[in-house]
Amino acid sequence: GSLWVNEVAPRTHNSGHHTIEGNVCSQFEQHLRAVLNLPLGDTSPLHPASAMLNLIGAPDAHGTPVYEGLKEVLALPNVHVHLYGKSTVKPHRKMGHVTVTGPDVTSVQRDVLKLRNRMRVSGSKSS
Repeated sequence: GSLWVNEVAPRTHNSGHHTIEGNVCSQFEQHLRAVLNLPLGDTSPLHPASAMLNLIGAPDAHGTPVYEGLKEVLALPNVHVHLYGKSTVKPHRKMGHVTVTGPDVTSVQRDVLKLRNRMRVSGSKSS
């Protein structure tokens, strides 16, 4: 038999970033525990529902990042903003993510849709 490997990436994955606020033991802590041969942590949810929205550079974004709608988003309850501190934005570049937690899937989905319409990562060409 043969084994074909497409990618080896011994790291956490973007799709699990919501575990930072959503679970007792985040994917980051769990990864370290596994690599260090420590007992794995409790992955129980801290909230009935959580979801994550990536903050991606707009198609026309170039230069210094401008986080449009950030103040409004930070004022919302159960919203956790993670900006990655990148000094330059480019079209479709991941600049951060936002995690939303809540009492049920329906309300979290509603809040994620609000965020998607309120926040945009554009760029300022002047540095």
